[in-house]
Amino acid sequence: MSFRLTPGNHAGPGVSDRAGVACASVVGSVVFYLLLARLQDWVFPNVEFMRGVGWIYLPAGARLLCPLLLGLPGAVGVLVGSWCECFFHLYPDDPMRSFAGGISSALAPYLVYLFALRVLGMQASLANLTSRRLLLLVPLFGVASPLMHHLWFWMHGDHVDLAQGFAVMAAGDMLGALVVLYALKGMLGLLPAPAPRRKDL
Repeated sequence: MSFRLTPGNHAGPGVSDRAGVACASVVGSVVFYLLLARLQDWVFPNVEFMRGVGWIYLPAGARLLCPLLLGLPGAVGVLVGSWCECFFHLYPDDPMRSFAGGISSALAPYLVYLFALRVLGMQASLANLTSRRLLLLVPLFGVASPLMHHLWFWMHGDHVDLAQGFAVMAAGDMLGALVVLYALKGMLGLLPAPAPRRKDL
């Protein structure tokens, strides 16, 4: 499984075009995140360890993929989607936790994305994002996101088992991300193959 972006026109997009693409990326990321959150409630209703932490957590797939594929607009979309989920569904009675949860959900995967660009040598165009590199990013993300969440729990003085919560969240985020990745790969595999190009005589 690899991702390749085809180049556009040689003139390059204008400012308004780039702004439009960025806005569409943010909105698409928000919708993708919230769809996975509802799918989580429907498919895995009994795997919750505590509110917002489960043994399989499908929205983690959006947290990983949106910043990875879309960069900063994807991270902003994850931030907005996570805030919607936290403020209106998970923690409507705890605005501080909802605010911090959204920040952690977006910042951790975006930092993993920057790490992949600057340390692992991944190209911003994703031309060299292979299956092996992508699977390497899953455990990095699976550690970074729970670490940031539980650091805030500790600073906020939440009375939770930090070690057990971290382990469950790390496992749930990695499993959720893998489920989403391979589900998308399976759906892409169902698409008809592109017709071969005819060679000019």
